Amino acid sequence: MTTLDRDVVVVGAGACGLTAATRLREAGRSVVVLEARDRVGGRTWTDHIDGAMLEIGGQWVSPDQTALLAMLEELGLETFSRYRDGASVYISPDGTATQFDGDDFPCRPETVAAMNALIAELDELVEQIGPEEPWAHPRARELDTVSFEHWLAERCDDEEARRNVGFFIAGGMLTKPMHSFSALQAILMAASAGSFSNLVDEGFILDKRVVGGMQQVSERLAERLGDDVLLSHPVRTVRWRETAEDQGSGARVEVVADSADGPVTVRAHDVILAVPPNLYTRVSFEPPLPRRQHQMHQHQSFGLVVKVHAVYPTPFWREKGLSGTGFGCSQLVQEVYDNTNHDDPKGTLVAFVPDERADEVFAMTAEERREKILAAIAAYLGPEALTPEVYYESDWAAEEWTRGAYATSFDLGGLHRYGADMRAPVGPIRFASSDLAAEGYQHVDGAIRMGQRTADAILEGARP
Repeated sequence: MTTLDRDVVVVGAGACGLTAATRLREAGRSVVVLEARDRVGGRTWTDHIDGAMLEIGGQWVSPDQTALLAMLEELGLETFSRYRDGASVYISPDGTATQFDGDDFPCRPETVAAMNALIAELDELVEQIGPEEPWAHPRARELDTVSFEHWLAERCDDEEARRNVGFFIAGGMLTKPMHSFSALQAILMAASAGSFSNLVDEGFILDKRVVGGMQQVSERLAERLGDDVLLSHPVRTVRWRETAEDQGSGARVEVVADSADGPVTVRAHDVILAVPPNLYTRVSFEPPLPRRQHQMHQHQSFGLVVKVHAVYPTPFWREKGLSGTGFGCSQLVQEVYDNTNHDDPKGTLVAFVPDERADEVFAMTAEERREKILAAIAAYLGPEALTPEVYYESDWAAEEWTRGAYATSFDLGGLHRYGADMRAPVGPIRFASSDLAAEGYQHVDGAIRMGQRTADAILEGARP
């Protein structure tokens, strides 16, 4: 058995854990990062499939994500704008595909008016409640004990308007059906991006990408840490004490991980669990975590989405005057975008099949699923979409060390009940991930913010 002594042990080598470890190292603390996977990056993963570079995980950068933008600058990484010249395509509930320009979907005027009224009301609530402590607002319980679907239905009798507005939270972000999460959870999602209007503006929320891929953020941070990042080291046990048993060493925690060469034990003063909450149960805690944490973690879960990548000899949609952007909340594929790599002559599309529609396609054979999904993309952009050179499905729910996408969220009623305890440490144990962020929630920006926030709390000797 190998034993290491460090000031802090970080579990998880995604952007959050590596940001925290780097910040602590720069402040003079000794660290080690234990990662279960054989790579760094967590839910960011840039890989080459059949010769095509694909962003299998998180990839976009929006103007409000200032922590991420600062990190990209620090690491010397460049961005490029997503292609969005030309018309977008909207598929209505009756299956009619219509090209459009501008911000409003080409719906009936009364539907557009109803959508804008709902968005305005949500923007007002976002401004009142904010992202940091939505559970502390006087209306928190009221908004958290009604589903987002029911909340919309109480305010609007236009089904198309409700489904379109709901899509931006349910399918586009939380990847869960609208009946399964609360209005308060939807408001938090919007508040984390600055407003609901930002979420419905695909030109804002999906603004830029990183040249060479988002995973480079984690890769370059890991390079700074060198041999103190240990891959293929899944953590199995955390033994902790409220105070240091040995005042000389200052150790309050022992973290035991598996490795190819046998168990590795790290003795440290603090441990940061920089993994999503659904993975906490993969670790045995001695003594067990308090009742409050046990209950809270059972109310946080991932959504489900299929992220589909299709690569073509050229971006054929551009020749038709199309941006590659398509929306249709009643369709199998509810979103499609031009995802062509920087300076790449080939054309790449990315499409999304979320929540219950993802259940539907995963019940099919791989061949049937591919055929149905490509046909759904072709409904937006034409028959050329049926024959890509490369086709790949990102299925994060099948990843052992993730088990869903994009981030965990609370079930109905869970946010106001447990939200105040999400980031509360337990003895030497601190919890940090994009799932727990305020600004930048469920994005790389939020992961970086949580890494910085948690490292600073350790350095200050305070609770985060």
